[in-house]
Amino acid sequence: MRTSRRDLIALAAVATTCGTRRAEALPAPDPLFALPATTIPILGESRVFPVRRIYCIGRNYAAHALERGSDPNREPPFFFQKPTDAIQNVAVGEVAEHPYPSLTKNYHHEIELVATLHSGGVDIPIKRALDHVFGYALGLDMTRRDLQNGSAAEKKPWEIGKSFDNAAVIGPIQPVAQVGHLRKGAISLSVNGTMRQNSDLDKMIWSVAEQISKLSEAFALKPGDLIYSGTPENVGAVSRGDVLLGKLDGLPDLSIRIV
Repeated sequence: MRTSRRDLIALAAVATTCGTRRAEALPAPDPLFALPATTIPILGESRVFPVRRIYCIGRNYAAHALERGSDPNREPPFFFQKPTDAIQNVAVGEVAEHPYPSLTKNYHHEIELVATLHSGGVDIPIKRALDHVFGYALGLDMTRRDLQNGSAAEKKPWEIGKSFDNAAVIGPIQPVAQVGHLRKGAISLSVNGTMRQNSDLDKMIWSVAEQISKLSEAFALKPGDLIYSGTPENVGAVSRGDVLLGKLDGLPDLSIRIV
């Protein structure tokens, strides 16, 4: 028996109605458990900066590249990531307790400028890259050096040496509107009052703008991304009880105690 056009329209209407009712009857998605959002305070504001991804550039100061046995010339940059929940916030004026991590006997400090993005994209030209920067912070890329070196020797990924709990120490963000773009300025780290790292941002091999541009060739950068922009030379080991004090012209000091 042939079905008339009128019958087909009626059947379609019934199917649509039933489908709509079934959709309306479905409960809203119910997460199995809650995951807390990772945020960073913004200096002088009640707003906070939500973190999406943490990118880090390796060996971005010539002298540090040399001490790590790498070519200090302008070779293409390489990047790695830390998990978002590796963030440890440190308030202005605070000496935060930083736990000495498991598995390592050679725990290193790396003081760094951190750029935070409020927008992003792909294939971002260098001349437009800084338009995406919301602000800057001072950070520590803490490293289980023995584990990193062991992984590198076996040509394995670095995660176990770089991507662990509290591995991304950071101070509050200073918005660009307040501090401008940080292209030069003294950056240093002392341990128990003795200077360890002491350099200037203008010694970076790849500028923040260049880092953003190169990263955007490989990843779609988005709001909430952080870029740890590399550390100067004289990274070194710390022990329980050591007090670290990081400084960068234009940003608040950053201090932790290893516990």
